[in-house]
Order: sequence, then structure tokens, then C-alpha cells
Amino acid sequence: RGIDNLCYYRTVPDDPGEYVNDTACGNTINVDHPRVRDLILDSLRYWAEVMGVDGFRFDLGTVLGRTQNGFDRDHALLQAIESDPCLATRKIIVEPWDAGPGGYQLGGFRASWGEWNDRYRDSVRRFWRGDPEEAAEFARRLHGSADIFEGRGRAPTASINFVTAHDGFTLADVVSYERRHNEANGEDNRDGHAHNYSSNHGVEGATDDAGILAVRRKQRLNMLSTLLCSQGTPMLLAGDEFGNSQQGNNNAYAQDNEIGWLDWSGLDDDPDFQSAVRALIELRKEHPPLRRDEYVHDHSGIEWLRPDATPMEEADWPDSRAFVMFMKDAASRSMALLANASTQAVDFELPRAVDGKRWQLAFSSDDDTAWSSDGGVRVPASCVAIMASQADDLTRRRQR
Repeated sequence: RGIDNLCYYRTVPDDPGEYVNDTACGNTINVDHPRVRDLILDSLRYWAEVMGVDGFRFDLGTVLGRTQNGFDRDHALLQAIESDPCLATRKIIVEPWDAGPGGYQLGGFRASWGEWNDRYRDSVRRFWRGDPEEAAEFARRLHGSADIFEGRGRAPTASINFVTAHDGFTLADVVSYERRHNEANGEDNRDGHAHNYSSNHGVEGATDDAGILAVRRKQRLNMLSTLLCSQGTPMLLAGDEFGNSQQGNNNAYAQDNEIGWLDWSGLDDDPDFQSAVRALIELRKEHPPLRRDEYVHDHSGIEWLRPDATPMEEADWPDSRAFVMFMKDAASRSMALLANASTQAVDFELPRAVDGKRWQLAFSSDDDTAWSSDGGVRVPASCVAIMASQADDLTRRRQR
């Protein structure tokens, strides 16, 4: 800034003393200048080659493609990062928005970039909260957000699916607070996101009520099950696997204390929950239909079914709180995600598994899920069940 201010930062046209503030942090770097691009590329190469960093996540990433006229997905810097021999082999993830005009660019980046998908986050939270008319949006996110990425030749892996991140509530707080509690940040509780799509399930914050705690635990499993069974690239926030809380603070970046620290003592509170998360990760690794590298739309790869195993029609979606995502691949492997966000148990009938294989219950967020080998499954209220076809017995991965 003191060396060459006008080179490195964007300033308001005809007023070089005032910074453009597309970052909402007071200034915006000027990526149009070749020396600025050189500095960025040299820095990234250093972190990759010397420090051994596997990849990068760019905060407020739209800034990297900004010109005087707005965002350009073919900006010279974006192309340089993508084509650099060193950086091209690294994972490149972007937060596809900034605070400037036209700053929301989800789906607008180049083919090799992964993008944080906030529409995924919001829909998963709303569906499991029980919001009406959310099922169709939820299904689109389960499918890898083809409506956002496929039109530009992107693969499902471009969608970085997440329910929580370092910004906002932790997963434990999503099911424990309906309002942000940021008083400790010193901004009169005005900072942080106001629209959290969360539910406290009866009590705001901490409680000893066993019934409420059980519901919260199940909802955490519902959202993690969804995350790890969706097409796309899953992102898990550290601490969510054992219930870390920030006491309702959804903007804890300034809190270098117990609010923002990971409380590792929580590892001992519920080891079965951690085992369930491990099981979900293993399930995703073992079953290719859960992690395709291209979109499928026809009945040979994916079907959307009512609980009675008949195809979902357009008119079914607005009122639906329970449906099946049925997946299969060329190797005759079948998977079915049974989602029930209603307040009542639902009886599901499964379609015939491919090549005469038998259905097995691979995971459920509720131990009361009941199933039979002939394809009938009773899924409790607010519960997800995952079925897999298997020639031999599949070890149950049910939460305990």
C-alpha cells in the first residue's frame, strides 16, 4: 500500500483517494495489473511447492475475476491459476461471491474450480427443519445442483456441498439456536448472518431435556447423512463430527477464546456419534453411485420416487415431505436414500434392486427404522435411511 497504492488496489474512478470496497473490508486488490497477478501467482506457487499445500480456498473469490466493468470468468488471473503447471494439480476452491455489485457468481467460475454452494446449505437446513414446499429444491441439491453447474459443462464435483462452515453456526448450533447470539462481538448483535434456517427444537440453547437432545442429535445425523450421500464434493466443518458449539455465536472470527476454539473434550461426550460419521464417510467411499463424476438424469442412473415406489410427478413435489432418491450404475450397484422430514413415520416400498440383489439397511439416523428383505421400510419421523443392494449381507451402520 505504501509502495504503489494505485497499482495494487482499486480506487474509485476520478477519486484515487477512495478505495473500491467490493470486499466489505475497506479495499479491493487490483487483479487487472500484471505485477499484482505476478505477486499472487508467486505466492501460491511458494505455498504449493515449498510449503507443501495441497490446495487453496479463496475467500470472497469473485474479487479474483473483477475488472473495472465487473466479474469476468475468463479474467487473466483465473486463467493463469488454472493453467499454471504447479497450481493446476492443486485443489482450487472459491467462495463465489463478494460484497460488490454483481458479486454473487455461484456457478460462474471456470471448469476446474470448485465452488462453495450456499444454496445447498440453505436447502438442507430448511428441508430437515420441516419447511413447506422445499422438497424439489432439496432434490436438486442432492442431485449435485445440475441446474447451476451442468449448463456450463461443469461436473458434479464443482459443487462444494456444505451444511456448515467457519462462517455461521456450527452444526450443533444449527439445531440448538433460532437466533444469533453475537453479543460478545461488540456490535450489538448486528453482525453475522441473520437468516440461519435453524431450529432450537423447543429450547433456545443448552438444555438437559432428554427428548430435545435426542431430536437435535438425530437432526445432526440427518444433515450429515444428506451431505455424504449427495452428488458433488462434501465439505465437513471440523468439530461437527463431535458436536462442537460456539454457544450460538455465528460470527466468531474475532473471538480468540472458548467461543471460537474447538473444544476437543467433546470427543468423549458421544463416541457413537463419531462412529456414525465415520460410517457415513466409509459408505460414500464404498458405493460409487453416491459420487459420480458426471450428471445423470434418466432412469438408467437416477429416479425420484414416492414412498410407494411409483415415480414422483411434478404435482407431487410442493406438498412432499418424504421421497426416495434411487441411484444405480452400470456395475449393477443400487443405492436408495429415503428422506422423511414429516412429523409421522412413513412406510416406504423400494423398487427391485438391480440384478436380483437384496436390499440391506446401510445407515439410519433412528434406531427405530424397521425394514424387511422384501423391500418394505418404515422410516420414523424426521429421519433418513440409506439402503444399499448387496449380494451378501451388508454390515449395518446404524447409529446407536
